Amino acid sequence: MADNITDAGTELFNTEEKLFEDIQAEPGQSAYTFMHTVPYEGSVGLVNLLTTTRVLRKGFQTNLILYGPGILMASGTRGFPKVGDEAFPGHMAINNQIGKFIEEGGNVYACRFAAGALYGFPEDNFMPGVKPFHPLDVLDAALTAWRDKAFQLNTWTVSGRARAGPGRSGSRVAAGGGAHLSLGHAQRVALPGVRGGHQGHRRGA
Repeated sequence: MADNITDAGTELFNTEEKLFEDIQAEPGQSAYTFMHTVPYEGSVGLVNLLTTTRVLRKGFQTNLILYGPGILMASGTRGFPKVGDEAFPGHMAINNQIGKFIEEGGNVYACRFAAGALYGFPEDNFMPGVKPFHPLDVLDAALTAWRDKAFQLNTWTVSGRARAGPGRSGSRVAAGGGAHLSLGHAQRVALPGVRGGHQGHRRGA
C-alpha cells in the first residue's frame, strides 16, 4: 500500500468484482450500432466505437451504421499536415478504432446521402472497407435489426433548446424490442430524387 493515494500505481478501486454475467453471442446472433454523432464534439462517438468493438469480440455479427454527421467518423483523409499524421495525441483514435473494427470482421456502412448532400464528401474519401449505402438503407437497417431481434446501440448528437449549452449527446440501447432510430430532418421531409417503396413516396435519410 502506498503512503500517499496520489502515488502512481496506487490501487483505489476494486476491478475484480463483476456483477453481471459475461454474455457471449450464440451462433447467428447479430448487433447494430447506429451513429448520428459529430466526431470530436464529445467522447460519445469514440466510447461507443470501443463498445461496438467489444460487442464484436463477444461473437456477434456486428454492423456499424453511420448516417448524418456520423459519416465523418469514417473519413479516410483525416490527418495534418498529411493524411494519417497525428496532429495531437489521440487525434487519430477514431480512425484507428474503426480500422481495428474492420480488421476484426466488423461491417461499416455510411450513408451516401449524408456524404454528398450534406457534406460534399466524395465516397472515395471513406476509409478502406467502409461501404457507402443508399439513404433508405438507414431505416431498413434498423428494421432488419428489429426483425432479427438484434442488440442495438444508438448514438447521436442533437441540439437542445431546453438545456444549457449548445447541444447534447446521448446513447440509447435496444435489445430485440424495437428500433430506436433517431431520425434526422432529411428523414422527416420529402426529398426530390430519392424514391422509396412501391407507393411512390419520396423519402431520404
